[in-house]
Amino acid sequence: MRIGVITGSGSYDWPHMEGAAERTVVTDHGEVTVTEGRLGDAEIVQLSRHGTGHHRLSSQVDHKANLAALLAVEAEAVVSFTVCGSLDPDLRPGSLVVFDDLYFPANRLPDGTPCTWYDTPGEAGRGHWIFDRPFSEPLRQALITAAKQTGAPVATRGVYGHVDGPRFNSRSEVAALAAAGVSAISQTAGPEAVLAGEAELPMALVGFVTDYANGVAAKPEPVQALLDRMAASKEVFATLAGHALPSLGSVSAAGFVYRFDT
Repeated sequence: MRIGVITGSGSYDWPHMEGAAERTVVTDHGEVTVTEGRLGDAEIVQLSRHGTGHHRLSSQVDHKANLAALLAVEAEAVVSFTVCGSLDPDLRPGSLVVFDDLYFPANRLPDGTPCTWYDTPGEAGRGHWIFDRPFSEPLRQALITAAKQTGAPVATRGVYGHVDGPRFNSRSEVAALAAAGVSAISQTAGPEAVLAGEAELPMALVGFVTDYANGVAAKPEPVQALLDRMAASKEVFATLAGHALPSLGSVSAAGFVYRFDT
């Protein structure tokens, strides 16, 4: 199986990949650098959303180019990894969370345009992505099973909240998100989920909690604690992928797209 792996802050390259080779994929939305290799029987296409050295801040990530590149190299599923801030006191820093729901009401790309492939009236294939849950359940279950091998506590459900960056959120904003049921937040994975869903590409999203968001803990930690956990997330994510992806069978997409020209 050919699997796209999107990595974020702290995971600019991908360890333990056999025969890793970098290539540039040209899409209608821009050029994207990917690294192709293998994890056992799985073909991996790894993509760093921020680029080496965190070249692009969250407000500069070109999500359409990234997803178009994974589609162009014929990825059959996508696993997205993100470090995140917890809004739930019980979801502690150092934990993994395999998200099962999404809070992204703005549905906008970083440039302010709607997050959709369907930009042109009358465009072939246009439609509505309709789903119960936005992430592939078979893919989620494979990751949940493998997560036990990482040594990190694992939350098997959670609501991912997409927030605009690059600044962090205020206490009042965090309180509002928590009231909406959000479990953890970061600044990049909302558009990935929507664009994968519209492409009917199975996707799962895994977070590694680096800190509590503002106001969640009684006393904020030093920023260095967040940075240390961000650095540690790379090996945790790689261990999870190494156990989950080589044995991955066929997986289904979340929901379907109701198209108006079929």
